[in-house]
Amino acid sequence: MTDAAFSTSGLTKTYGTGDAAVHALRGVDLEIPESEVVVLLGPSGSGKSTLLNILGGLDRASTGQAHYKGREITAMTDRQLTRYRRAHVGFVFQFYNLMPSLTARENVELVTEIATDPMAAEEALHLVGLTERIDHFPAQLSGGEQQRVAIARAVAKQPQVLFCDEPTGALDSATGRAVLKVLTDVNAKLGTTVLIVTHAAATADLAHRVLHFADGRIRDTITNTTRKSAAEIHW
Repeated sequence: MTDAAFSTSGLTKTYGTGDAAVHALRGVDLEIPESEVVVLLGPSGSGKSTLLNILGGLDRASTGQAHYKGREITAMTDRQLTRYRRAHVGFVFQFYNLMPSLTARENVELVTEIATDPMAAEEALHLVGLTERIDHFPAQLSGGEQQRVAIARAVAKQPQVLFCDEPTGALDSATGRAVLKVLTDVNAKLGTTVLIVTHAAATADLAHRVLHFADGRIRDTITNTTRKSAAEIHW
């Protein structure tokens, strides 16, 4: 596949040893193109978050290889992984991890101060529709607004890839759709590759590509030719 953001070959991850060993990944082979929205879909414990963490440089594979634009992630040292995360990727998790004593602007500025080529915090917050809430503290924001601040914080460093682990898991359906719209807007406006881990099947409707996980393996890969907008998703 040309213009692949990620590729893996025989990727495995085992936690523990002997009878207590948990095989989170069991030989994953994949290729993910650049600038797509890709949904990793499957039940809890199927391996999708483990794969996301390895591709994001937060965890290490047991065996196999993973590459980002031809560079082998699985061969990187700890220092190289830190540089990779800082330069190329952003993370959005289920829980927002905002600093309660800082405003929305200041939470985003935490990242812009260490990024190589960041966008302004104001621009990032405008991108996620929070211009009017820029000086509010997390306690003054709804759950959906806090998640949008977390997305702005990840996007402000202008990463090539955005990793999202259950980004709507703590939100109601209407708020979840608003957050998913922000993620697809980031993909459309900035060309960011967006990987979304979820167990919500409806989320797959907005993806360019869907990877179905079960028992540590990719059971099926579907290219979506009839993508829906976030507003059209029925939970």
